Amino acid sequence: MIEPLLLNLGARDVISPDEEQALRAAIVRQRKFATEEDLVVEGERPNSSTLILSGFAARYRVLEDGKRQITALHVAGDFVDLHAFPLKTMDHSVVALSTCQVAYADHADIRALTETRPHLTRLLWLSTVIDGAIHREWIVAMGRRSKKAHLAHLICELYMRLSVVRLVTDQSFYFPLSQAVVADALGLSVVHVNKTLQKLRSDNVVTWTDRTITVLNWEKLTEIAQFDPTYLHLSMEPR
Repeated sequence: MIEPLLLNLGARDVISPDEEQALRAAIVRQRKFATEEDLVVEGERPNSSTLILSGFAARYRVLEDGKRQITALHVAGDFVDLHAFPLKTMDHSVVALSTCQVAYADHADIRALTETRPHLTRLLWLSTVIDGAIHREWIVAMGRRSKKAHLAHLICELYMRLSVVRLVTDQSFYFPLSQAVVADALGLSVVHVNKTLQKLRSDNVVTWTDRTITVLNWEKLTEIAQFDPTYLHLSMEPR
């Protein structure tokens, strides 16, 4: 059930059989969410943290004028609200961008893990630290990259993250998000997203058809994006 999480953590350090068993014991409850259904809501005080088993989800805030800004995309293997364990109150919401299967880790069980398994605690902490690194990269992209580089960078990032959890096949990955959702993530209009996508297509670096993105030229795509995957911390080393 929690294989995506094990792949995610296992890409950074070795997980012992005892640690794997502890995670499996702590993450047992499951639920399915429909597209556009909130997994967690701003202002809530959840008593468990939510792990994505399949599908896409997003952290977001809605402004007074009704405009939505997506601040993070989450895929299988990601905890969307692990930080709610120490913070208690959610300061943003998380929405399903496709049908999502999730599992829950009760905070009481997370507390027990942190008190008995220091290495596993560091790995879970690492996942929240990487969330912060991704946020920083998004801020740089939104503030300083061109629209074309920004979209290319997002595609590169998702390609790498989905590869970790074995959801990339023949340089393609399932991407059920609409251009309107991508616009909310990039801080652009739908018109600008469409025009920017056309530029990447004309460069013959990606295709996006039938809810599938295919990378045609990885080297050129990363060059356009100025993509450096260091911030994803995919090196295997003791933590």
